[in-house]
Amino acid sequence: MSHPAPSGRIPNRLLSETSPYLQQHAYNPVDWFPWGPEAFAKAKAEGKPVFLSVGYSACHWCHVMERESFENEEIARLLNEHYVSIKVDREERPDVDQIYMSAVQLITRRGGWPMSVFMTPDGRPYYGGTYWPPTSRMGMPGFRDILLKLHDYWTNQREEVESSASQLLEAIQGLAAPVFAQATLGEETLRQAVRELISSADRKNGGFGSAPKFPHPVDLRLLLRGWKRFGDSDALEVVRTTLTKMAHGGIYDHLGGGFHRYSTDAHWLVPHFEKMLYDSALLVPAYLEMFQITGEAFYANVVRETLDYVLREMTSDDGGFYSTQDADSEGVEGKFFVWTPTETIAILGAEDGAIFNNCYDVSARGNWEGHSILNLPHPIESHASGLGQNPDELQQLLKRCRQKLLKARARRVAPGRDEKILTGWNGLMISSLAQAALILEEPRYRDAAVKGANFLLQHLHDGQEHLLHSYKDGQARFAAYLDDYACLMDALIDVFQLSSDVVFLQSALALYEDVIRRFWDGDAGGFFYTAIDHEELITRTKDSQDNATPSGNGMMATVLARLARLTGREDVETAATKTLDAMAGLLADHPRASGQALLALDFLLGPTSEIVLCDAGDEQANDIWREIWSRFLPAKVVVRWPADQPASEMLELLEGKLQPGPTQVFLCERGVCQAPCRNAEEFSRQLQQV
Repeated sequence: MSHPAPSGRIPNRLLSETSPYLQQHAYNPVDWFPWGPEAFAKAKAEGKPVFLSVGYSACHWCHVMERESFENEEIARLLNEHYVSIKVDREERPDVDQIYMSAVQLITRRGGWPMSVFMTPDGRPYYGGTYWPPTSRMGMPGFRDILLKLHDYWTNQREEVESSASQLLEAIQGLAAPVFAQATLGEETLRQAVRELISSADRKNGGFGSAPKFPHPVDLRLLLRGWKRFGDSDALEVVRTTLTKMAHGGIYDHLGGGFHRYSTDAHWLVPHFEKMLYDSALLVPAYLEMFQITGEAFYANVVRETLDYVLREMTSDDGGFYSTQDADSEGVEGKFFVWTPTETIAILGAEDGAIFNNCYDVSARGNWEGHSILNLPHPIESHASGLGQNPDELQQLLKRCRQKLLKARARRVAPGRDEKILTGWNGLMISSLAQAALILEEPRYRDAAVKGANFLLQHLHDGQEHLLHSYKDGQARFAAYLDDYACLMDALIDVFQLSSDVVFLQSALALYEDVIRRFWDGDAGGFFYTAIDHEELITRTKDSQDNATPSGNGMMATVLARLARLTGREDVETAATKTLDAMAGLLADHPRASGQALLALDFLLGPTSEIVLCDAGDEQANDIWREIWSRFLPAKVVVRWPADQPASEMLELLEGKLQPGPTQVFLCERGVCQAPCRNAEEFSRQLQQV
């Protein structure tokens, strides 16, 4: 994804970096440094402030600021003369991003990328913002003017700069590892969370609040648990509306599958066109759970199309999963994804093209900047009725049309792809693939989940068996963060349940031991975002609030709860409960910021189903297995084990259950088991009581 080298221009230090985002800036006239001691040493030696620019490769406005400012010779001259400039990929260094985003939010009351921060040579920020145009316009300050004013400020009012930096640092440190109020966690906590989510839902268009709209898949899954626990039909309806409207909207790629980042409008029509691996990974379980609840093939089809996109376009030969696809192609946002009637009819023919255009909202006027974003404003059934056609026949016709258009689209200049393989995001995707393999009985997803897990275990460790964060071009880099550990451990549990290979469970336990040693907060409970031996930054953060991905502490609480029930280890469950206790005030007062932790609470409150299938290798075992995974039982752990094989010492659940003979399945809670069942019908009746 790096830009071609401009003729005669000498590259800067970013050329040797592994990040595609940093490589995009390798031929800027700005004398960029990557984050590291060299840049700060230069700033101290020369008495210059540091300019920090943070972004990521799929970020549209990051590209705009590069073209307008970082390629501008005059602006580059000002940066090179008066500042030491550091470029950071937020996906490689979320620890740096978290700290300085807090600074920008304190200064401007908002945040986003590109993020621009000015700091002292020792890393204390004193001014910041997001995107700035090169010159002042429409009330927005220009980057050139900011550089000149801040240079004057640094030169002539140094004491004020130092004072501002110290005050801002104190405020950042107060936010970095907050101590939440004490609260009693229980069913009422979940009930209040469900009520708050329902009250903020857009009951007509789906989602929460108004534009811009983000998917919020963790909150949707929490609502499904609220429906199950409390019988709240409104909770189920909010999820149904949201998942359906999203899959019909322009945020969904109707040709290639998968979801764009978010919608700029309230109707899910106009997306920000970048595709992030984590969005697909987090949305798949929501659609899978809705399929389990309703049995409607529509939700399963969205899962298949999304995962097929990931396997087709976002998977490395080694089995890892790439990070992002850009919003832009040929320098234009969304160009790859939009259509005109002339284009579609040329490919589909007049008759099929007219039908397709009518169904997918393709018109001469367009629905976005003179072009059409594919979406389904009306159900296919209503189009079929208007055409006097069988709905199934129309679906097949549209499927053929989509295949033809996808093939034609592949000949366009594709958006850039960021081929970093990030441990945490890969863990999310592996978990989704494993769940889809179990629920949809799809061997390709099983193979991809197992291969992906093995890839991470083989390539994302350092020599001391600590986890690493990022892999690209054969090189693993950067100490892993809390969410890397949590997401990979979660994936390993799912792959163990899928494969019955105890190696994956052993690996999850080894990661647990490492994270307890190096991340655990022994004073307040919960986990720090970075390890105790991590590079020292201006503060050490605790990640407790969900953002685009689940919080590290919320995810870790979920994982530890599952791991404890599988292994019977009390120390693991104690760590899970202490993590939630440390976040109790957040869960009680701000449930929309703590959805993942509330999923963990729902699991721990139970009833939790501990299911042991003692597999005799007969068809009854397969029938029972399908029965287990066809049901919406979110609070469960499952072990499938050969009946005639010795039990693993790690799995307390197996104790006393294995013996030669026919297949048996045990339904337990906290080790107390009901009478074993020997067929799916009998087991179904038992599950009905849960």
